[in-house]
Amino acid sequence: MLEIIYQDEWLVAVNKPSGWLVHRSWLDRHETVFVMQTVRDQIGKHVFTVHRLDRPTSGVLLMALSSEVAHTLSQQFENHQIQKRYHAVTRGWLEDEALLDYPLVEELDKIADKKATQNKDPQPAVTHYRGLATVEMPVPVGRYPTARYSLVELEPKTGRKHQLRRHMSHLRHPMIGDSKHGDLRQNRAAAEHFGCQRLMLHASQLSLNHPVTGEPLCIRANLDDTWMQMMSQFGWSGLLSDIEKVEFVARNGQDE
Repeated sequence: MLEIIYQDEWLVAVNKPSGWLVHRSWLDRHETVFVMQTVRDQIGKHVFTVHRLDRPTSGVLLMALSSEVAHTLSQQFENHQIQKRYHAVTRGWLEDEALLDYPLVEELDKIADKKATQNKDPQPAVTHYRGLATVEMPVPVGRYPTARYSLVELEPKTGRKHQLRRHMSHLRHPMIGDSKHGDLRQNRAAAEHFGCQRLMLHASQLSLNHPVTGEPLCIRANLDDTWMQMMSQFGWSGLLSDIEKVEFVARNGQDE
């Protein structure tokens, strides 16, 4: 059973677990569990995808309940009318806030994209990032006796493949658990000392105007057990909920 975090007669959103594929793929022929099929069986309705989350990423996954609504939502995503907010745990101390404008060369799959045009020019890629918290833990990694970590908030302004992971790697703050763009020694240390066996990237929130009613809609996904355990070990428990409360008050012009 998947956690359904929002549902009405036009939309359904789930908290996708890390490790789940959104839909069946011939690249993973041996997989038997998929988000789309599971949601369809849970609610007894066909669902239509409008965006994607990479397999190791958890968090908000929004789907439509008709092809017409799916088309409208897809256009909203393509036109960057939907705000996406992620949280990640990265290597090192990242304490600033900035808009990173760093073009990325398209990542091609050796099998699926073997007929695609090679050597394309880099594509525009923009991410807003903000360091939320830092910690230094007594965990030796390589030649260093301790390990430093940061909790980072990320808002992609474009939608390139693995954009957030690649941008953090470019800043020399790769995400913990990133097997492709990350730091292998850091990943091993996090698995050994903190029980982290996943990519520490979570799609926390989607904000949009409802495609049918036009009303503002904000969908949030809670952190899983691995995230909660690491947040506790790093002394960050409750930090995200406190930040969201302050932002909600600021948006609505209310006093606490």
